Amino acid sequence: MKKILLKVFRRVRRIVWTAIGKDFSISPDRACAMRRFGTEYGGWNIVEGSVSRNSVIYSFGIGEDASFDIGLIEEYGCMVHAFDPTPRAMRWVEKQNFPHEFIVHEYGLGVCDGEMAFFPPKNKNHVSYSILERPDTEAEKVVLKVKSLASIMKDLRHSYIDILKMDIEGGEYAVIDNLSASGVFPQQILVEFHHRFPGIGIQKTKDAIAKLKGMGYLLFSVSSSGEEYSFVHRSKNPIS
Repeated sequence: MKKILLKVFRRVRRIVWTAIGKDFSISPDRACAMRRFGTEYGGWNIVEGSVSRNSVIYSFGIGEDASFDIGLIEEYGCMVHAFDPTPRAMRWVEKQNFPHEFIVHEYGLGVCDGEMAFFPPKNKNHVSYSILERPDTEAEKVVLKVKSLASIMKDLRHSYIDILKMDIEGGEYAVIDNLSASGVFPQQILVEFHHRFPGIGIQKTKDAIAKLKGMGYLLFSVSSSGEEYSFVHRSKNPIS
């Protein structure tokens, strides 16, 4: 009952936000068999039957919920490469008893190799840092290591990615812009868009979705909150 009420609340909230211009409605391009892994907060939909023991999975943004990653590991016995440079996330990871298939990398995702400033959330109960400037936490920002997707693949000796999950608090837009130039086209891209953040807006998310579709991706799932979007590449895993 609690889950049903939460979904209803999210739908109503999204309708209100759409009415005042903070959100928008979009339908999947195609229907497909899906399976969800993870909690209500940290879960994602993937194409049914698209993961095996040998799948290459990159999960950017751990925070304090790795339920999606652990769900895949428990179901398929695959390895998940998880990335998060932020201190609070790493402290949380250190306290967990994760399986050895959950491989943690203490750096973030950028469009080039180097360092970037990360700003903590204003609400101390929240965990997610962002590369977007937050005036209220300017004094608490930290400079952390990031790498490009192409560099990460080279370092880890991967020639392809089956699932790329990005929950990177506003950094997803630059990464999507860089995908075409890098020539990296993961089979599935799961991305949380942050158009509700100050200074971003819905047009930026609409443009990012259009760019993904222009690269051959089909949208097959949108969460009830309107934040999590799942895409599959047409040529690698066509859906009908």
